Amino acid sequence: MKVRTDILRMYKEIHGWVGIVSGLALFIGFYAGALTMFEGPVQQWASAPPQLAPSPSLERTPELVEKVLAAHPEAAAGYTVNLHIDATHPARVTWTVAEDEHAAEHGHGTVHYASLTPDGALQVETRGPSPVAQFIDELHRQVGLPLDHEIAMPLMGAVALLYVIALVSGVIVLLPSLVKDLFALRVGRNVKRMWLDAHNVLGLFSLPFHLVMALTAVVFAFHDQFYTAQGLAFGRGGPPPRAAVAPAGDGASLPALLSPAALAGQVRAAVPGFEPLQLAFSPRAGAPGGASGGDAAGAGWVVRATGGDPAYGIRTPLYGMVTADAATGRVVAVDYMPGRQDGWSATVTSFFALHYGNFGGTPVRWAYFLLGLAGAFLFYTGNLLWVETRRRRERRAAAEAAAAGAAAGAAAGAVGAPDQTRATRILGALTVGVPLGCVAGTAVTLAAARWLGDGATETLHSLIYHAVFLAGTGWALWRGAARAGWELALAAALCLLAVPATGLVTVAGSPGAAGPVLVELTAVALAVLLAGSARAARRRATAGPRDSVWAADARPAPLRPSGA
Repeated sequence: MKVRTDILRMYKEIHGWVGIVSGLALFIGFYAGALTMFEGPVQQWASAPPQLAPSPSLERTPELVEKVLAAHPEAAAGYTVNLHIDATHPARVTWTVAEDEHAAEHGHGTVHYASLTPDGALQVETRGPSPVAQFIDELHRQVGLPLDHEIAMPLMGAVALLYVIALVSGVIVLLPSLVKDLFALRVGRNVKRMWLDAHNVLGLFSLPFHLVMALTAVVFAFHDQFYTAQGLAFGRGGPPPRAAVAPAGDGASLPALLSPAALAGQVRAAVPGFEPLQLAFSPRAGAPGGASGGDAAGAGWVVRATGGDPAYGIRTPLYGMVTADAATGRVVAVDYMPGRQDGWSATVTSFFALHYGNFGGTPVRWAYFLLGLAGAFLFYTGNLLWVETRRRRERRAAAEAAAAGAAAGAAAGAVGAPDQTRATRILGALTVGVPLGCVAGTAVTLAAARWLGDGATETLHSLIYHAVFLAGTGWALWRGAARAGWELALAAALCLLAVPATGLVTVAGSPGAAGPVLVELTAVALAVLLAGSARAARRRATAGPRDSVWAADARPAPLRPSGA
């Protein structure tokens, strides 16, 4: 396809600068996002074995709930019954106590886990699954920005918009050579050509995936604004209100509710194909203290059954949801229910399902994992190409200046090529430090989860990650891109190997703490790739062009004007 040279040059500039501005943040988002494809196994691997007594049967759960509400009346503000017990959900009954209104609004607080001992006594613990998986997900959703969620999300949305521009401009730049270079991957002495081929192949064949990620990220980042605009257009202002929760009662005012087993049966009968995993009970607004009735006028209790239907995409990363009356089991809302939504809700759900990859089961999750890693590599190669293009552009400008000087009668001879600019050196260092700091930071904080035990909090995991991340970035800025390139790649590989090493040590010292071997094998595979990358980077630093930012002892290469 023929594209005018001036248009092509303009889109190359757009693609380059937009990619540079957003590429480093997108690497963090894609790498962490790839890990969240297996959030359950990661959380299971990182979590200590539960200290609770074995969970009572569903038939005995009403007895457990009664004892919980008698001993902990604050649980009457809302509690959850887990129908399936595993490392991620180690207790039959859980509830969360928030420290303040802000924490309550965002679902944060201390989680309590309850069970019954063999003699029927109530046992309550606050030790539960590790929060490291939630931290990695937060890292993904906020593209690594350590800011409050309300501030980080619009910034993430701006990065996503730049991402869309980079995708469109990249396709336009590739059009003239699309047929000729479609399957080209020329490995040889021309390193820049090899990286360009790899960048183009990855970008083109994963383009639908990247368009989905970019557009859905924009929707997620600005969904409040979209809801506000929708409300203004259709007569309702602002986003949908959060479900109101009645204040905690004294436990004795709990109305007669169906048992969890009966409610699960009612939901299965009402929504065939849907398998509930959790039942979250809460008093409706208008039911002070959790008192009275199951009427449809707004009083009484509701239960939100979360689970999935393999035949449909779902609204959240792991589950869909159906709301029912807790006293009768009658389904009252299916806005989040796979396969039962109206057109608008189903459209919104499709954005979530496409972004989270929660359709098609395990094969799709593996595909999204590999595409996420490939996407991170795409942004890394984009920055490498930009730095290399700057080097060649500076050399070309110096050669032209030398030729002009010779034509004007200046003495012919060797003319030094310009040194790399400070901006190019800094960008080269950040291209190395940010991605490898992210890889090392996530590996260290994941390995630390096994050692922290009860002291593990999302805040502590954030501190560990950012300490390693900033150390890696600072090291790259101090040592330069060439030296830090192989040093940090090797360091990140060792950090990844700390995950299986930690697994071996903690299993040996604590039988029953073994997590999914999938996590450890993946860490080993990534470590091997990084070790190979370190070797190639060191060879490039010592044997590559001397005027490159990737050269360990970079110095200007001599240029001679033409005709000298």
